[in-house]
Amino acid sequence: MTYFVLFLGGCLVLGSLGVASNPSPYYGIVGLVLASVAGCGWLLNLGVSFVSLVLFMVYLGGMLVVFVY
Repeated sequence: MTYFVLFLGGCLVLGSLGVASNPSPYYGIVGLVLASVAGCGWLLNLGVSFVSLVLFMVYLGGMLVVFVY
């Protein structure tokens, strides 16, 4: 279980670096999705599944609205 948490933490850092290093928002969205999924997985591991679900819905719903239009 410790390795899974470390993996999620690494994905969170890599996703954040992907968002910060890409000047185009269309390529940065991949890093943002990776970071949000890793953050939600980390919250699930802590046992706050409702907060994780709400964060996932808000993040991906907001990104869908922004990038579809």
